Amino acid sequence: MPELPDICVYLEALEERVAGRVLARIRLNSPFLLRSVEPPLASVEGKRVKELQRLGKRICIGVEEELWLVVHLMVAGRLHWQGGGARQAGRRTLAAFEFENGTLTLTEAGSKKRASLIVVRGLKALRSMDPGGIEVLGCGVEEFVRALRRENHTLKRALTDPRLFSGIGNAYSDEILHAARLSPLAMTRKLAGEEAGRLYGAAQRILQSWIDRLRAERKGGFPEAVTAFREGMAVHGRYGKPCPVCGAAVQRIRYADNETNYCAKCQTGGRLLADRAMSRLLREDWPLRLEETE
Repeated sequence: MPELPDICVYLEALEERVAGRVLARIRLNSPFLLRSVEPPLASVEGKRVKELQRLGKRICIGVEEELWLVVHLMVAGRLHWQGGGARQAGRRTLAAFEFENGTLTLTEAGSKKRASLIVVRGLKALRSMDPGGIEVLGCGVEEFVRALRRENHTLKRALTDPRLFSGIGNAYSDEILHAARLSPLAMTRKLAGEEAGRLYGAAQRILQSWIDRLRAERKGGFPEAVTAFREGMAVHGRYGKPCPVCGAAVQRIRYADNETNYCAKCQTGGRLLADRAMSRLLREDWPLRLEETE
């Protein structure tokens, strides 16, 4: 799922292409994408783009008459830009937004249609969609720690809770926790002050460094290779590969459709965290420490 760094770079690319432009027409190829009825989708056609915003992991395109198109890409949704005239929609294209200078398309891979498009009128209606999480890159350490300790959850759950922190998901939470040298299963209210400060610093560094990196990679073009598994990540998506800091094999915790990756040597003092699938199968044979797997 595109997270804060990806959404920021998407917005910068869109700002360069559609800010001040007229949205001439919208072609909706999947009825499942549109999740609102009023205002009607047709009401934004012929309107000029006035503003673009990020709302958590959502991309918000504001046009004349205080209308907003709110796009949530979810796991497999992606945006693409085609300069010039309108193009034929591909099989995976859910919608096409035709501007005078090109077409913005929204595609979604896979059979699960989770991406969404909502039309709202006015900033109040837009703000009502905000889960309320703080902006990590715009807050101080005290505000960060207050949000972190608002509820007693694991660090992994807290960082990915949109009510606490805006725009952080599975991928960048793994990277932040590795940089902070903290276990994903450590509890927020048991975290020492120094550890909480370390987590804040890691979150600031990781998010800003990836924004800068993705911005440099696109080189003024439109970001097309948006993925949760990027070359240069320390642990996310790197199960079994060596940790870039200590060389130990990256571990994982699997649950539902998600996976948490971590380095046992850097983050948990060598202790392996229980994996629901394998630890239940192996029971007493499940290794408790990294050395038992080597």
